[in-house]
Amino acid sequence: MTSVLFLALTMAPFIAPCVVVITAAVLARRGYARPPGTWRRLPSPGTCVLIAVMSGAAAFGAYAWGVMSGFYVLDPDQLCAARGAQGDHIVTRESLPVSVQCVTPDGVGTELVPDWVNPVIFTGLTLFALSLVIAAISGVRGRAAHSVRMNPSK
Repeated sequence: MTSVLFLALTMAPFIAPCVVVITAAVLARRGYARPPGTWRRLPSPGTCVLIAVMSGAAAFGAYAWGVMSGFYVLDPDQLCAARGAQGDHIVTRESLPVSVQCVTPDGVGTELVPDWVNPVIFTGLTLFALSLVIAAISGVRGRAAHSVRMNPSK
């Protein structure tokens, strides 16, 4: 199980941008084909699922990038020296927000995770959750409208 998780984290920074670009292209095509005057309605559940896939892939790819930016095989001091930090270091890690720091014995820390990683993660997770909620609402409204059309006596 851990090897599958490690493989997913290793491949996510490379696969996630492809998923984001493909879903963005499909969403752009759907938006271009949408009839005029229908922009005020809720999007279809399929569109919301595509947005959820795109934002989830962006969040997971950014998370994997952040986690792997502090990955080291040999010695933490070699990792810190490779990033330009001087002196003896202790590596500290946090899962959310993603943080990997080289900390000197004096308490001075050098962040190894790029600044853009955490905003992409939290924005992606927010869009993921919102799009799934809107997909559920749109699906329920669509079924209710369909049942009224099929059975007008109700």
